[in-house]
Order: sequence, then structure tokens, then C-alpha cells
Amino acid sequence: MKNKEQDRQLSHIISLVLGIISAITTFFWYISLPTGITAIVLGARSYKKDGKKLGIAGLITGIVGVAFCLLIYITLVIILLLENASVF
Repeated sequence: MKNKEQDRQLSHIISLVLGIISAITTFFWYISLPTGITAIVLGARSYKKDGKKLGIAGLITGIVGVAFCLLIYITLVIILLLENASVF
């Protein structure tokens, strides 16, 4: 019984740490996207089970990290496409 309680507490912390890593490593999509998505899943799951604020914090930091990563790379693709289109 004690092991399940420790897992719940640990998932809050893991979610927050992965969300922070995702937000910090925004320019490295191969790190940012998996850690952000994992933070979102763990944060949502832990918030639904326990309703703790660390779960929400992990969820928010994961969303922010994934959103910044996608924003940067979508902007880069658009810039490259517009730059190549103006050549012709």
C-alpha cells in the first residue's frame, strides 16, 4: 500500500521536472517533445487522481515546452518555404 502512495507522489515531481526540462530544451526538438508530452500525460494523470498542484504545474510546464518547440520549428519551416518561394 505504501508503494502506490510513493508512486503517486513521485509522478507529480517527475511531471514537473520533465516539464521544466522540456521548456529549457526548446531548441532541441528530440529532447523537448518527448519530455513535454510525458510531462503532460503524467501531470494530467496525477491531477485527476490526487488533485495536487504539482500535477497542474507539470502539466502547464509540459504544455509550454511543447508549444514553444512547435512554434519555433513551424516558424522556421514557414520562413524557409517563403524564402525558397521568393527565389522563383
